[in-house]
Amino acid sequence: MLNGKRRGYLRGQANKLNPIVQIGKEGISQGLVEQTLKALEDHELVKGRVLNNSSVDAREAANELAEKCEAEVIQVIGNVFVLFKRNNENPVYILP
Repeated sequence: MLNGKRRGYLRGQANKLNPIVQIGKEGISQGLVEQTLKALEDHELVKGRVLNNSSVDAREAANELAEKCEAEVIQVIGNVFVLFKRNNENPVYILP
């Protein structure tokens, strides 16, 4: 569980990221979960977008995807969300 200072730091780092994960009309499929896990393993911090034709909203999608990937939801704004999962072997971000 991240505290406020660490969460704020990660929100700042996420500002310059482009969305890697996109959730469309099919919702959260097993393929999307696998893609997100790979992205989290490589980058630790991943930005995603829920498209307009999706049946779920961004908060629901972020929470469900975070649960399936064992990650944390850092931020949800509009249809964009940010997930974080620490890579203990090769960390990308040094948290304050």
